[in-house]
Amino acid sequence: MTWLIILLVVVIGVAAYKFRAPILAKVLGQSRSRIDRHLK
Repeated sequence: MTWLIILLVVVIGVAAYKFRAPILAKVLGQSRSRIDRHLK
């Protein structure tokens, strides 16, 4: 059970990292291209 929770946390972390631009754009109310420029 512990391994399942750890795996879930890792998968969510990787997904959040991959999709951080659209997530940040939605949270901050900024355009996605503007967030992309700041992250690169």
